[in-house]
Amino acid sequence: MLLSEIEILIIYYLLLFIYGFTMCGIIGIATTLTALGANLGTVLYCCLKNLEYRGYDSVGFAVITPDGRLVVRKCRGKIDDVREKLGFDRYCGVVGIGHTRWATHGPPTDVNAHPHTDCNMGIAVVHNGIIENYLELREELIERGHRFISETDTEVIPHLVEEFKRRGLPTYDAFKKAVSILRGTFAIAMIDVDEPDKIFFARYTSPLVIGFGKGTMFVSSDIPAFLEYTNRVLVLRDLEVGYVTSSSVVVEGISQSEDLDPVPPPSRVVEFRPRIRVVEWSLEAAKKGGYPHFMLKEIHEQPYAIFSTISGLGPEIDGVVELIRRADHVFIIGAGTSYHASLTGSYLLHELAGVFSQAIIASEAQWYLSKVSDRDVVIAVSQSGETIDTLVAVRVAKRCGAKVVAVSNVIDSAIPRESDIQVYTRAGPEIGVAATKTFTTQLVVFTYLALRLGKVLGTLPEDNYRDLLSKLRKVPEVVEYVIARCEPIARKLSREVASKRSAYFLGRWLGVPISMEGALKLKEIAYIHAEAYPAGESKHGPIALVEPGFPVFFTVLGGYDEEIIGGNIEEMRARGAWTIAICPRGSRVRRLPEVVIELPRLSPYVATIPYIVPYQLIAYYTATQRGFDPDKPRNLAKTVTVM
Repeated sequence: MLLSEIEILIIYYLLLFIYGFTMCGIIGIATTLTALGANLGTVLYCCLKNLEYRGYDSVGFAVITPDGRLVVRKCRGKIDDVREKLGFDRYCGVVGIGHTRWATHGPPTDVNAHPHTDCNMGIAVVHNGIIENYLELREELIERGHRFISETDTEVIPHLVEEFKRRGLPTYDAFKKAVSILRGTFAIAMIDVDEPDKIFFARYTSPLVIGFGKGTMFVSSDIPAFLEYTNRVLVLRDLEVGYVTSSSVVVEGISQSEDLDPVPPPSRVVEFRPRIRVVEWSLEAAKKGGYPHFMLKEIHEQPYAIFSTISGLGPEIDGVVELIRRADHVFIIGAGTSYHASLTGSYLLHELAGVFSQAIIASEAQWYLSKVSDRDVVIAVSQSGETIDTLVAVRVAKRCGAKVVAVSNVIDSAIPRESDIQVYTRAGPEIGVAATKTFTTQLVVFTYLALRLGKVLGTLPEDNYRDLLSKLRKVPEVVEYVIARCEPIARKLSREVASKRSAYFLGRWLGVPISMEGALKLKEIAYIHAEAYPAGESKHGPIALVEPGFPVFFTVLGGYDEEIIGGNIEEMRARGAWTIAICPRGSRVRRLPEVVIELPRLSPYVATIPYIVPYQLIAYYTATQRGFDPDKPRNLAKTVTVM
């Protein structure tokens, strides 16, 4: 049975949703010298240009030339800015790989750009994802004589393959063995001068697809890379490995191993041909993953962004714990969405670690911070790392001697560079102006920090610590469920919300900053006046504006707030308000509002992360219902660089 265009799109992006998203761009091409009608380097350039929408800070490629040499060219910067320097158009060959890197391990430098090579410059690798056990593998390989030159986790991969080849394995077996002992997430493409007609590939969680062309095969992280050359695709599945030549594909499934024993893991040949699909969308539609807007795409990317952030948090958190443990005062500063994350972080530090901290709006922070000392800690939160209000406050704090911790999504940006410790979220680039996945990953950082601090200070018993950490690790699955459950509800609600002129968002305790973020989303992309208050504060003035049909959203996480917020709902209903509550399944308040969105019952300390998602979806669908582009809200910019 032939599938329709829509069915194919749904299948492909459902697979990506289930198996994860990543933000760097991979391209691999196996061809003949004449099949493409252009130099291999030129086509690599075109394919990488098609992946620019994913965001990146450096670019590189590697080709095996007709005389059997491996040429690697890479540097920091945008493709068009470095095209001539790298000399894409000068290189021909039959196999090549390319990469656009969004920095995760190590800052964006020429050395850290991909591809990475082995000691003998015979193997080149590009990789998306995070290798969680790279430090352990790196140390073991260094002991065996391998030389590392970058700060990346990726560099262990070519050295592992080289190590297994030294022990007598042919390239493909060595590659399979290397892949089997990696832990984390990965999409990998590799070339080797000893097998000059092949591109080896592997995938786990991070997406990887194969394109079937005429006399040419493509391996890529996303379909848009090669869509102008072929629309016949195969979506690889977890722990599938193999290789392509210009005219053939081998795909196998492998198991995972535990050590550096050279024996390759068991494998099984995969019958993939029934899985080949034809896609018919435009290149522009494909860049948005089939979604009408980047904002919706980025909402859907949150499960993987959260998973990547949790996986990527390491020793830097313990450094922050040590600073806070010795501090007299802790200040958390941020602007807009980052301020709401800061306020949540302040609550969490107090509740889980018994540490009093003060969240301050960044534009006002310089006056608060002018009296800090070297006994104080300032945590600066900025998704871009360039927010001018936050940067100015950081500089004031540094001049006064305070220690500064940066929480950012962009490695080596201004605020992290000027801070003592850097903690990075791993949300990948966020193209939509309204923050979504950067907010939820900031909440992940603060939740994890509060848990670690509570454990070290003894305010959080070991059993509680392990239980909450386990719940935090399950949040990506919960967010995936919440998106699927709430999207149709948000579509329906948006039809009524779109006709409103104002709205309130009320919460108590940890629900307050989530309500603030919900109100911000509605006003910034749907242009509906929305205000957030602690629910108890609504009686002190705001309730005067409530009239029949006035929308009031209640955020109920399921803790202290659940016990007392019911009265606030009834107060609003008594004045004719249209009440909507987001609350845990089975909540005692669920019978009070006109509309209730029941979500999984979680510890309120981790519920902050998934409970913002319905508000993101409601804002998005309300904006589109009103005919506005949510990716480009008027008068707003992604990064605020003027005070």
